[in-house]
Amino acid sequence: MDLILGLITGFLFGFFLQKGQILRYEKQLGFLRLKDMTLIKFMFSAIITGMVGIYFFKDLGLIKLSLKGTLIFAQVAGGILFGVGWALFGYCPGTAIGALGEGRLHAVWGVLGMLFGAAVYAEVYPAFKDNILKYGDLGKITLPEIIGINHWILILVIIVLVMLFFKYVEKKQL
Repeated sequence: MDLILGLITGFLFGFFLQKGQILRYEKQLGFLRLKDMTLIKFMFSAIITGMVGIYFFKDLGLIKLSLKGTLIFAQVAGGILFGVGWALFGYCPGTAIGALGEGRLHAVWGVLGMLFGAAVYAEVYPAFKDNILKYGDLGKITLPEIIGINHWILILVIIVLVMLFFKYVEKKQL
């Protein structure tokens, strides 16, 4: 059942990526050049929907959070690598797969690069997992726990900030 739900939500997410034109190279490049905020508006909408949904179902006791450890060095290094790859290729991993699914054959090179990078990482991971990747290990924590406030207060603050951001980018016609 979990696989079927994953397939359905993945299909819907891909549908909305395509419908919002997020899979278009021009939208990706426009965002990277800070000239088109369609992508960030889509991402913020998905993040807010996810935050509300996850904590709603968690508070009802229908799901349990399964947190990964917060490893500052690994996450910063991964973020930099992700950003550099996105800037060079013009697609993030998800939109690259979606673009390929739309028949944009130029995306195949980036997808092959991602697969190659994943294979290299799989090979070097055993050597890194107990030393380099452990720098800045903060354990399994959430932002509400760090700040020491109820998660709904933080979610409300984030929603207000995102709505102000949306208003700003609409006013600037980005």
